[in-house]
Amino acid sequence: MAAVRTIIVLVFCSLTILPVGPSAAQVPPHQPGTVCFTPQFWCWMQRPLLPGQVCFCQTRSGPIRGTSG
Repeated sequence: MAAVRTIIVLVFCSLTILPVGPSAAQVPPHQPGTVCFTPQFWCWMQRPLLPGQVCFCQTRSGPIRGTSG
C-alpha cells in the first residue's frame, strides 16, 4: 500500500513540471487559456481558449504554433 502511494506521488510530481516547458518561469500570473506557449517563447492571446488547445503567436516571420495555457 505504501508503494502504491509513493508511485502516485511521484507520478503527480512529475506531471506538474512537464506540461508547459522552459518558458513557464518567465510568464506573469494569468487566467488559464490567455497565454500561448511555443517551444521558444510565449505570447498573450487576443481571445482566451481552453488550456491545451492549439494557438498561434504572430512574429515577423509569420505565425508560430503553440499550446494555450
